[in-house]
Amino acid sequence: MIEFIFMLTRDDRTLADAREVYASIATSGVRHVGCKDVGLPRDELAALMDDIRANGHTTHLEVVSESDEATLESARVAAEIGPDFLIGGTLIEPVQELLEGTGIRFFPYVGRIVGHPCLLRGSIAEIADDARRAEQLGVDGINLLAYRYDGDVDALVEAVVDATSLPVIAAGSVDSPARIQALAERGVWAFTIGTAALDGKLVDGAPLDEQLRCALDAAVASR
Repeated sequence: MIEFIFMLTRDDRTLADAREVYASIATSGVRHVGCKDVGLPRDELAALMDDIRANGHTTHLEVVSESDEATLESARVAAEIGPDFLIGGTLIEPVQELLEGTGIRFFPYVGRIVGHPCLLRGSIAEIADDARRAEQLGVDGINLLAYRYDGDVDALVEAVVDATSLPVIAAGSVDSPARIQALAERGVWAFTIGTAALDGKLVDGAPLDEQLRCALDAAVASR
């Protein structure tokens, strides 16, 4: 079964009221919950991670910062507050050094990342090669901005999954059960949804708990 990671984020920023939103869905059945490295100060980010862990859920922090300096600062914060997964970001070796000994699993982006919200660019061959390089450097998995790509998404996902033995997370713009099914069919380990659930795109206009149930049901149906 493909895993569902609910992101407490909109447009690649963590919600200002992320702790309150999380509290409202903590018993929804979601097991993986995350946020971005932008939108909350460090202390509030740490408190949010503590809230998620207190309910036995797996924590994910996604790096969407554009500069190397900001990416490294986010990795330092991650090393301090200890999410289960640090996903995103395009730097590998410097981040690995900062995470060494923490037990945090690291899933960097592959391909050329531009803008904010993040978009994925480059040829499919280049992105697949980047995934191979990341595996050779010893990362724990790949974070792929599949539906932020301006080409053939299905071909991209197939190429990246085939290029590496690592688990792949598909992040960004997963906004329908059909997309969840397509990712599962191509061997993706997990997908993230934030804005689509918060803005009622999975089930037109329905409340958040129904949006999450739709994503969870689609994940189960993909088995």
